[in-house]
Amino acid sequence: MSQATDTTVREDGVIESVSGPVVTAKNLDAKMNDVVYVGEEGLMGEVIEIEGAITTIQVYEETSAVSPGEPVEGTGSPLSVDLGPGMLDSIYDGVQRPLDVLEEKMGSAFLDRGVDAPGIDLEKTWEFTPEVEEGDEVEAGDIVGSVPETPSIDHKVMVPPDYEGGEVVAIESGNFNVEETVAELDNGEEIQMRQEWPVRSARPTEDKQTPTEPLTSGQRILDGLFPLAKGGTAAIPGPFGSGKTVTQQSLAKFADADIVVYIGCGERGNEMTEVIDDFPDLPDPQTGNALMARTCLIANTSNMPVAARESCVYTGITIAEHYRDMGYDVALMADSTSRWAEAMREISSRLEEMPGEEGYPAYLAARLSQFYERAGYFDNINGTEGSISAIGAVSPPGGDFSEPVTQNTLRIVKTFWALDSDLAEKRHFPAIDWNDSYSLYRDQLDPWFVENVADDWPEQRQWAIDVLDEDGELQEVVQLVGKDALPEDQQLTLEVARFIKEAWLQQNALHDVDRYCPPEKTYRILGAIRTFNDEATDALEAGVPIDEITAIDAAPRLNRIGTTPDDEVDDFVDDLEADIAEQLRSLY
Repeated sequence: MSQATDTTVREDGVIESVSGPVVTAKNLDAKMNDVVYVGEEGLMGEVIEIEGAITTIQVYEETSAVSPGEPVEGTGSPLSVDLGPGMLDSIYDGVQRPLDVLEEKMGSAFLDRGVDAPGIDLEKTWEFTPEVEEGDEVEAGDIVGSVPETPSIDHKVMVPPDYEGGEVVAIESGNFNVEETVAELDNGEEIQMRQEWPVRSARPTEDKQTPTEPLTSGQRILDGLFPLAKGGTAAIPGPFGSGKTVTQQSLAKFADADIVVYIGCGERGNEMTEVIDDFPDLPDPQTGNALMARTCLIANTSNMPVAARESCVYTGITIAEHYRDMGYDVALMADSTSRWAEAMREISSRLEEMPGEEGYPAYLAARLSQFYERAGYFDNINGTEGSISAIGAVSPPGGDFSEPVTQNTLRIVKTFWALDSDLAEKRHFPAIDWNDSYSLYRDQLDPWFVENVADDWPEQRQWAIDVLDEDGELQEVVQLVGKDALPEDQQLTLEVARFIKEAWLQQNALHDVDRYCPPEKTYRILGAIRTFNDEATDALEAGVPIDEITAIDAAPRLNRIGTTPDDEVDDFVDDLEADIAEQLRSLY
């Protein structure tokens, strides 16, 4: 028995067989998805199949040395998470056990099996401020008060969605822990700051809306060419080393979401370590407070039990739904859904289920859909509006986008950011292939960009797309006959496309300025490149040789706009556009 476990295991059933993370038990009184505790050490597991007197369990911890005949304890409750103040600035494992608390219990970073801890601190007190009064009527989901969870976020205390609601008969401000009653209703229902919710059930909403506002990321290629809506879904597939994790980390750092839930699902431990080391020291560009003040991390690395990968995405999406219910915009990163699918494949094979394509279970597409469909822009049952934007990295073996996880994800998500190993090898980051990527949100988000950035935003973007398309066709000819064999107008197109790729699409995630580019700056950079294109075209038509056009001193300064501080960009671009026009017009 682990030193952190002080409960006595009640023998509801006994283990019949053990196959990796899959354990079968007989004579266990349990329902589907119930949490059970397996063996003498009380390892947490979940019921995934019942056939007669035999119950199949997936165990969320290492099962070595667990043997048939050991007891199994049923809880009668499904896998649930604790929801309440204290989730932000926390690091959990796949079943919402806080890793810092477990480390403190064990006195070591190496955890014993069977350790457990509540998802939020049950003893810590929070300053509660009521938002309703005695005599007010409240319904399920209504906000009754708030507590300052972090310097950035006020945690809304809500009537649980499964309550009936009624008249408030007692409520007062003060300091309470999460298990103390902060409000009482006339029907006897008591409201605490802490709620429990089963992770496999979506929290109720009033309606799902069509999103019309972008989740601005500060990444020019995303905001400029392939925008994601608040409440949208996106996939980032790519081979090893192409920048999936860095792209997701940049989104987590700079996206204009109120809350970020970052799920490290089966990725390497050093990548999660980088997140844990960096995020506490980074300022939030939205508020100036610490980035962790709006972030919840779920760490389930590749060396942790495989079955816990299956639960960690549900844990993350349930936490995201809780903050969405408060009226916040939440960005959820899952890195990566391929490792989650591999966990499902391993469990399925041990259950001897009929395999689907490449050994993945036949229900792979359904599980992916269940996850992504919980994202969206919602009218909540308490009258607020909130969103969850789900961004899943996909790690196809060998970069093969035809494999099942990528293909099934493509059928579900509406934004596809395809990473390309050739671009990564050229050190072009983000290595997002502008030929294969797409966003189905562009048309519905254009009105926002027109109103908030520039009237001709859609026109500018389409011009850039047309130039890149023509460049792609010309590059095939260049490979055969060389650049100098092309007509001068086509050589100019190649030069303009080079500036679009190097000055606009390429971005340095490690540069203090260039790592984040607001939409207004994204627009000005592309506008400056188009100014060069228009002035150069006029010069070319006036008979100026292409070599003289490309040799002007002002042109290379286009590559420096991205690293120019945001408050200096307008002056820099105005001067640059004037210099480009003056130098080119002086040639004819």
